[in-house]
Amino acid sequence: MIQVDAIAAFSDNYIWCLHQDNNDRCVVVDPGSAQEVITYLKENKLVLEAVLITHHHWDHTNGLTDLIDFCNGDLTIYASEQCQLDVEYKALHHGSGIYLSGLDLELTVIATPGHTLDHICYLGDDKLFCGDTLFSGGCGRLFEGSAEQMHASLQQLAKLPATTQVFCTHEYTSANLSFAKAVEPSNQALIHYQQQVQDWRKLERPSLPSSIANELKINPFLRCHLPSVQESIARHSQQPVNDSVTAFKLLRQWKDSA
Repeated sequence: MIQVDAIAAFSDNYIWCLHQDNNDRCVVVDPGSAQEVITYLKENKLVLEAVLITHHHWDHTNGLTDLIDFCNGDLTIYASEQCQLDVEYKALHHGSGIYLSGLDLELTVIATPGHTLDHICYLGDDKLFCGDTLFSGGCGRLFEGSAEQMHASLQQLAKLPATTQVFCTHEYTSANLSFAKAVEPSNQALIHYQQQVQDWRKLERPSLPSSIANELKINPFLRCHLPSVQESIARHSQQPVNDSVTAFKLLRQWKDSA
């Protein structure tokens, strides 16, 4: 069974580490910093086999050079074919398959442009490593892509099995849920989840992973097709909302200015 541990970095990043009890091989996702990963590897007597990159932003990639040096160059890096990295890597596209031999794990790549144009997610073992595309209770800002692209990307993820665990890269959940409450103040699932997250964070416990089932209940960016959500967005924006793409675009603008 694949285990996933959170390696905390910066103020709110998680570098996810995939490993198993029965061997010493591991894989990490989006190492924005190397030292925390190296410390974790040494403490847990693990050997880093590969790195999965979701997109090019520095807080997801800055640890690569030091990790390559730590592994004496014996490290496989995966990233989108559109990703501009200063290190050698295996280029991926939508539908690419990856086999991580040390973990006996197969992953499928899902292209999710929106936050950036090169953004990809990794899916396998009922787990989704989604970088800055889907957050618990929210989604990434549109730095390079369009609202239409991000909406389409999120719709792909919304159609995954409900049991899929959602491993995003940032501990943004509390702030996202406060905004979601402004959009859907009467959403009982959201109210319950917000209290649960508050309890977890008081204990310094990560709010992640979430699940697709949970996000469909509480994440307004996955609920833009609902009349009640569209009505809330229309009231706030004072603009007509007749479709989910328009709703998403105005909702993202609302969140950006909140």
